[in-house]
Amino acid sequence: MDTKVFQQKVYHYFSEHKRTLPWRYEVDPYKVLVSEVMLQQTQVTRVTAKYKEWLEVFPTVESLAHASLRDVLIVWQGLGYNRRGKYLREAAEMIVLEHAGRVPDTVEQLIKLPGIGHATAAAIVAYAFNKPVVFIETNIRTVYLYFFFRTERYISDKQITELVEKTLDCDNPRDWYYALTDYGNMLKNKEKFKNTRSKHYTKQSKFEGSRRQVRGLILKFLLENGPRSLRIIKSTLLGDERVELVLAELIDEQLVQKDKQDIYKISDSTSQL
Repeated sequence: MDTKVFQQKVYHYFSEHKRTLPWRYEVDPYKVLVSEVMLQQTQVTRVTAKYKEWLEVFPTVESLAHASLRDVLIVWQGLGYNRRGKYLREAAEMIVLEHAGRVPDTVEQLIKLPGIGHATAAAIVAYAFNKPVVFIETNIRTVYLYFFFRTERYISDKQITELVEKTLDCDNPRDWYYALTDYGNMLKNKEKFKNTRSKHYTKQSKFEGSRRQVRGLILKFLLENGPRSLRIIKSTLLGDERVELVLAELIDEQLVQKDKQDIYKISDSTSQL
């Protein structure tokens, strides 16, 4: 498909059906950083309410950098993948300590921050600074599969990336990526078009009864009830045999710590500021 025709189709849909989201056209790079980390593996509807709550508690990168891990995790509850909240706090510290409180404006600098991969870094650069960088996320991948690879299978991200670069609107990358993500969202919800043709497609495992659910329940229990023994934690989770293994993981990730009396609590991770 011709690049101009493709862009016209995507932009036409965007002009008629663009989504109104609280982080769109945000001029504060910190708020864009927050939204992009929250949106990793999480539905937009869940992020919208939490994003507003987060900014009420941590309105600036400095306020987040000085926060305790406990305070961060309390606000993060409901988003899942709690390590992202921990990484976001650590990223804020690095921004204050190494970048004078200013969110970096290049992919190279952003990927040095905890929890920031290439796609997230490039999205921040595109949305916060309107710079023409190339990246793929799930909705963008869907659009290119739909228009360019509808009859093919096992399409690699490398193939898609080449097309993203070729069709990028370098004059207005921010709007272009907004338009792509909205079109991809429509394809998934209205057209029921899935990324199954992607070489990298994997179906997310069920949350109910999963290890992820056990992690979340343990952290929620400790946040609400304070330090507790292994016996109490296990009884709360109905003796789930995975509790000890999950607690060990949480300790390795510095989300939880255990004292000499074998009492578990949220990590006392403190700011370096």
